[in-house]
Amino acid sequence: MNRTLIAILKILAKENKIIGSKEIAKRLKMYGINLSERTVRYHLKILDERGLTKIFGKEGRIITEKGRQELDTAITVEKVGFIINKIETLSYLSDFDINSCKGKIIVNLSYIPKNKLKKALKSMENVFNSSLVMSNRIVFIEKDDEAVLPDEHVCIGTVCSVTLNAILLKHGIPVISKFGGVLEIKDGLPYKFSALIRYDGTSLDPLEIFIRGKMTNVSGAIKNGYGRVLASFREIPAVCLNKVKEIYSTMQEKGFQGILVFGEPNQTLLDIPVGIDRVGIIVVGGLNPIAAVEETGIQTYTSAISTLYDYQAMIDFKELSNELK
Repeated sequence: MNRTLIAILKILAKENKIIGSKEIAKRLKMYGINLSERTVRYHLKILDERGLTKIFGKEGRIITEKGRQELDTAITVEKVGFIINKIETLSYLSDFDINSCKGKIIVNLSYIPKNKLKKALKSMENVFNSSLVMSNRIVFIEKDDEAVLPDEHVCIGTVCSVTLNAILLKHGIPVISKFGGVLEIKDGLPYKFSALIRYDGTSLDPLEIFIRGKMTNVSGAIKNGYGRVLASFREIPAVCLNKVKEIYSTMQEKGFQGILVFGEPNQTLLDIPVGIDRVGIIVVGGLNPIAAVEETGIQTYTSAISTLYDYQAMIDFKELSNELK
């Protein structure tokens, strides 16, 4: 399926009616494709032979069910790299200042059944008291004019680990988000990644995938030092290592955390190689509290790296927990 064939299927699927080659040629220009009517007929013949379109004499073509399925697959392939683009865009748009703790940070949004909220908050409590979150700040949204909440659900926003990228970028330090993964913890320390997905090779957030796959044991990692947590692998320029450590020290003073391990220049970190003149860092996943909720059998719906939210409008997890007791 090349770009032209996909564009033709998109046109036919959008109209959902018989369209002739002349009209298709006209509409292809909106996709930046300039073809003669004769060339369009050649491409339509290919689609006919594959069973993706059906011919209706001189009237034109209509997309078949097989064609719709092929289009869905093609669109998914086009979205590969969507997550890394989202990371870079929100990192740039965030105006959060670590010194004043003012501005918008990046948050994950998770939807939890109202009747399971107290149990969910209880399961999150140990996570927010550990080093497995970016921040203890949280936002509780029971009703929002700008968001459509699923029936009988509430929305909880947690600080996304991509906020670290945004903070470093504001100091002129570029961060490359390489992998999202499941990190094994042994004796309370990072041991190895048991699963990894490249951010630039997926159309879905890796941590969402691992939560849905029931691949974590966050509660075990906290209670006895053995478990599996959500984490990511990132790279920074080696020349910036000392500066990053300084900034991270300031972050910790302001109530942030998140970096589990700093690597060394040009050296592998937990058996993962790094680029030339780069340093690897392992960062906790902002969705670890939600993973802990899922581990109790409560089904959630999560949108990772979801949006920007005013940091000062968020509250300490303990405040929210106390309010709902």
